[in-house]
Amino acid sequence: MSKITESANGKACTVRLPGCKMDNETTVHAHLRMAGTGMAKKEIDILGARSCAYCHDVVDGRRRPPDGYEGRDVDIAFHEGIFRTQRQLIEEGLVKIGGKNGK
Repeated sequence: MSKITESANGKACTVRLPGCKMDNETTVHAHLRMAGTGMAKKEIDILGARSCAYCHDVVDGRRRPPDGYEGRDVDIAFHEGIFRTQRQLIEEGLVKIGGKNGK
């Protein structure tokens, strides 16, 4: 497990779908799934979000989306979670962007 994936333990969910339990105890680093990748092949860690079990199950299709949400809405929420996670990783010093952390 990488430092990035380990860093999700005990953190708040960044996906935040309606119905999110914000259960820090179940938060894991959920990787983006793109065409050509499957369950056995994970995307690089920077393309992931800190996700509670509820949101992770919705994103991975193990649970139905919240009422009024369709696949595209779930994808948008997950991508927003990726951006929130990336910001946190930069602030935590786990990801560095050229110069002074991209500023």
